[in-house]
Amino acid sequence: MTSFHVIAGASETLEHTKIRKISVSDLFHALKRGVDDFMVKPSHIVFLCLIYPLVGVVLAAWTSGANALPMLFPLVSGFALIGPFAAIGLYEISRRREAGLDTSWTHAFEVRNSPALPAIAAVGIMLVAIFIAWLLAAQVFYEYLFGPAPPVSISGFINEIFATGRGWSLIVLGHAIGFVFAAVVLCTTVVAFPLLLDRDVGAYEAIHTSVRAVLANPIPMAVWGLIVAVALIIGSLPVFAGLAVVLPILGHATWHVYRKVVEPPSSPTRVGL
Repeated sequence: MTSFHVIAGASETLEHTKIRKISVSDLFHALKRGVDDFMVKPSHIVFLCLIYPLVGVVLAAWTSGANALPMLFPLVSGFALIGPFAAIGLYEISRRREAGLDTSWTHAFEVRNSPALPAIAAVGIMLVAIFIAWLLAAQVFYEYLFGPAPPVSISGFINEIFATGRGWSLIVLGHAIGFVFAAVVLCTTVVAFPLLLDRDVGAYEAIHTSVRAVLANPIPMAVWGLIVAVALIIGSLPVFAGLAVVLPILGHATWHVYRKVVEPPSSPTRVGL
């Protein structure tokens, strides 16, 4: 039975992982490796990656009325904030392929047997809290500009957004606020979940390692954040269906970014689930 440790790892002490400096070319190599993983073992997409576009379609239908329309973009874009946690099964598939283990899609769900599961859950809860904070911030900012009354109609709402000064203020400043939330998620989780799957170091060290990875590689990590953002936008365009391809590639690539950024331990700490 997994012992309940969150802050520190299984050894009950804080492990200090070592960080490498990487280049932008390393990111594109990791992306290529992610595509390779996707092409070799795509069968798990049905269970892991169609959920995201389906949720997007449901959200679009749910907010099709004028009352909830202002929250459509914050809801859909905000799911990118919990993407690092949602893709955890993909990291596991890449880890197993790298280790020469069986990579059947069912193994993606064996994350539940990870000794680091409590720490993984803790970081996941943090992301959910950030997601909720983003939704609240978006709602408060919208009401500050437009007031608490819902839009009269969908066409009226679109006209207000794109044909008025306060509408453009919502677009520009709303994206700026969203950028802050996305930057926080990038800095705190860029390698957190892959690290926890690979080594049970505890939630604190996983987040701390992500922050140090960004500080040591500010330009490559900024480029990685841009790659993720652009890929998600492109994947969202055809009614979110493109995310069924974009998400697994980004998930697999994130594992390989982790491998490039974080030095392996001096002795193996984990063989498999």
